[in-house]
Amino acid sequence: MKYGARNKIKARVKSVKHGSVMSLVKFDVMEAAEMASVLTIESAEDLDLKEGDEVSLVVKAIHVLVVSD
Repeated sequence: MKYGARNKIKARVKSVKHGSVMSLVKFDVMEAAEMASVLTIESAEDLDLKEGDEVSLVVKAIHVLVVSD
């Protein structure tokens, strides 16, 4: 299966809770993952990012797509 999302994280289903309309599925991440971000020059300079810096990544997305093989 091909898809456009490039940041892929392997995970194991931790729990499934079904509601009347939606299901809440929680995952445990199984392996280290690499992620990328595109920032404005101003943001990168304000954060003073340098190779090797430890940072927190906050993922802002409207969907986490679950792909089952």
